[in-house]
Amino acid sequence: MKKANNIPEDYDDGMLPEYDFTDKKGMRGKYYRDRQKGYSVHIHNEDGTITVQHFGPTITLDPDVSAYFPDSESVNNALRALIALVPSKQVSEKQAKYKVNKSPIKKTAKKTAARK
Repeated sequence: MKKANNIPEDYDDGMLPEYDFTDKKGMRGKYYRDRQKGYSVHIHNEDGTITVQHFGPTITLDPDVSAYFPDSESVNNALRALIALVPSKQVSEKQAKYKVNKSPIKKTAKKTAARK
């Protein structure tokens, strides 16, 4: 069952008649994944050259955090200050935690009994 169209016939939305989208279906979020990965824009200049601008992945801040950071430069400076506070040993210890260690030496019953 289709929904009833509640738009009056004399409604003027400002669209020209050649822009008829009645049989068209739009796709929501069509470019969302590309924007999350990062993308490039090619600008064709009048002199025949092409300027390429690369945009990195989009990172969204929560509203309470964005109140303290008005632009990306202030966020980068704050993160660099935090990185400088983390000692380099701590980073290498975390990496070492996931390395495979040699298996421990198994004690035999003879050696344990002899020591007692």
